[in-house]
Amino acid sequence: MKKLLLALLAVSAAYAQKIPKKNYEYINPLIGTERMGHTFPGATVPFGSVQLSPETDTIAFELNKKYNGAVYAYCAGYQYKDKTITGFSHTHFSGTGHSDLGDFLLMPTTGALQLNPGTADKPGSGYRSAFSHTNEVAKANYYKVLLDDHNITAELTASTRVGFHRYTFPKKETAHIVFDLMAGIYNHNNKNVWTFVRVENDTLVTGYRQTRGWGRTRTVYFAMAFSKPIKNYGAQTYDKDNIYNGFWRKFDQTKNFPEAAAQNLKMYFDFDVEAGGQVLFKMALSPVSTQGALANMNTEINHWDFDRTVSEGQQLWEQELNKISVDMLTEEDKVNFYTAMYHAFINPTVYMDADGQYKGIDQNVHKAGGFTNYTTFSLWDTYRALHPLFNVVQPKRNHDMMLSMLAHYDQSVHHALPVWSHYANENWCMIGYHAVSVLADGIVKGVLTTDLDKALEACIASSNLEYYDGIADYKKYGYVPEDRSGSSVSKTLEYAYDDWCIARLAEKLGKKDVAAEYDRRAKSFNSVWDEKSGFMRPRLANGDFKKEFDPLDTHGQGFIEGNAWNYSLYIPHSPEAIIKLNGGAEKFAQHLDSLFFMQLPDKYFEHTEDITRDGIIGNYVHGNEPSHHVAYMYNWVKKPWKTQERIRMILGRMYKPTTDGLGGNDDTGQMSAWYIFSALGFYPVAPGSVAYELGSPLVKKATLHLENGNTFTITAKNQSSKNIYVQKVELNGKRITGTTITHNDIMNGGTLVFYMGKKPVK
Repeated sequence: MKKLLLALLAVSAAYAQKIPKKNYEYINPLIGTERMGHTFPGATVPFGSVQLSPETDTIAFELNKKYNGAVYAYCAGYQYKDKTITGFSHTHFSGTGHSDLGDFLLMPTTGALQLNPGTADKPGSGYRSAFSHTNEVAKANYYKVLLDDHNITAELTASTRVGFHRYTFPKKETAHIVFDLMAGIYNHNNKNVWTFVRVENDTLVTGYRQTRGWGRTRTVYFAMAFSKPIKNYGAQTYDKDNIYNGFWRKFDQTKNFPEAAAQNLKMYFDFDVEAGGQVLFKMALSPVSTQGALANMNTEINHWDFDRTVSEGQQLWEQELNKISVDMLTEEDKVNFYTAMYHAFINPTVYMDADGQYKGIDQNVHKAGGFTNYTTFSLWDTYRALHPLFNVVQPKRNHDMMLSMLAHYDQSVHHALPVWSHYANENWCMIGYHAVSVLADGIVKGVLTTDLDKALEACIASSNLEYYDGIADYKKYGYVPEDRSGSSVSKTLEYAYDDWCIARLAEKLGKKDVAAEYDRRAKSFNSVWDEKSGFMRPRLANGDFKKEFDPLDTHGQGFIEGNAWNYSLYIPHSPEAIIKLNGGAEKFAQHLDSLFFMQLPDKYFEHTEDITRDGIIGNYVHGNEPSHHVAYMYNWVKKPWKTQERIRMILGRMYKPTTDGLGGNDDTGQMSAWYIFSALGFYPVAPGSVAYELGSPLVKKATLHLENGNTFTITAKNQSSKNIYVQKVELNGKRITGTTITHNDIMNGGTLVFYMGKKPVK
């Protein structure tokens, strides 16, 4: 019997080894949670409204000395090196360079009730708890951690609009659930405008929170249902340093009063639990009303089966990841690839109730007709690769995202497309009017086929918003003068690219006069080229170049998130022009070489911490998006082998399957989209064009399962870590003589074969 049992176990083990892993099992949500990645490790589904994740500190301005500013370090609410958790909140940004959200923080505790979070160096001083990564699990749509101070196991999962918690308590006692409506990311004084909580019955609580953080007028409604009756509950309301415990002191809100309202509010809910007993609860969110939140809960999770919700969310991830099947050189590469897809498919987020209602930019309630409304548009980042990636593998979603942008335009008092918008707020963050790039790219590639005249109208209106960020001067002078608007060179160059996108859209629609006008505007980069220095350089309103100029410095030189070296290469719509300005192909190639291999002196880093050097190779800044197309520019000077070298170098150095594995903010998926495109072997240098530039693929084989039913297969023969050079490329059996393929080449289906080798083909 023993021999038989051993034999059966051996067969079972061998069989288990042959079962291939699901693609979602390669996702590691902890990648990018350390240092500058600004990702979160918690539970979410593709493009979900709810991102349920732990917070590892209270974010306040007095913490600014840590990580070069706490507001920046905690954009996602979680830093891997922190040793305590303050609770679990339901809204987050993934990989941003700015902070907000962190709504509706809940924390399970035992023992004496505490309603303040305490401090990281003294976890027992509040409701926070120490934790160990040894007891932490982060997977697709599942997060688990042991809260050491209370010996409570916390588990999280989610649907699109509902967060689902399961807390397991160690012994028979009173369990507390702390509900902190004061907590939040970017939590400065008086962030809350108003909070309201209503205990509907012994298992249902509703309410809302209105804030004035980065989004100035943001309101989120909730409905929270518990799996067992509440034993006791209470609230404390706070106004600055004073605590008020009732309405005009007529009621005691601290215990079992069913209504609480204040600018700042904290609550607790008590439950009787047995040893090993569990408290489960669901929190549904809505942009419209508590009724909408409750309807979302009943629509999406109308049961108490936590494991079922985990599984359903993981199947949603599997469905999305199956859009690209890959065979990689190593398992680590596969983790990188599918985690990049995971991060790319978190944002933008669904922003409407299950019945289609949402709050618009005009703060009125609208209903999406025939499309899914989205928010979280970090367009300065994502127009470059994320939305072009969606045009390939998520065209239906990108179609709806473009309709969401046009709805934003309709509702905007400025008659403008979104710049950086979330939760019915326009934040006007960063520069450019890059929604026009997303619309132009989607239209020329046939993803958006309706509302085309309206799209052009919206693009033209956004480009002529004269009181926005130097546009009036840009139109008057042909450039943005530095003495009238900061970051003037960056603005001039980005406006010029956006104008080229408008020209391509107008050309697509047969509007030749509009196309001619915007092609003229698209050449505005010539106005800030300084032949003497050999760089783009800030000019003043009187026509003079600014005298004080250091092309390596990032401060006060007319640029944003880059220096003159980086931005002087930012003419994605006309590489031939920048090559000519630099004196021809050979000189330009040398210039590119210098960018990647020069050593920046320490004085150009603001701080001595290594964290400020994240994302930098020489003077090439992969952690900031203006350089994302640069490695592909060798293709224009007939040195594609150098593009191939640089791409494989960047892939290896900027993306690792570790907590600090992202070389800079993921920027709501842009960094990950760059990885996906480049690992596949091509990249959209100038969205608005149907062309993709070829690089050096990292995959051994990849199959794109397209929404139109076609498949596009990429194969890299003789692929290895040393065979990084492309010997030749064939599309559907025919050799490609240039360095481009088109969008139709992909969408029509077929095969792209790279033949790889150790030596460059010059």
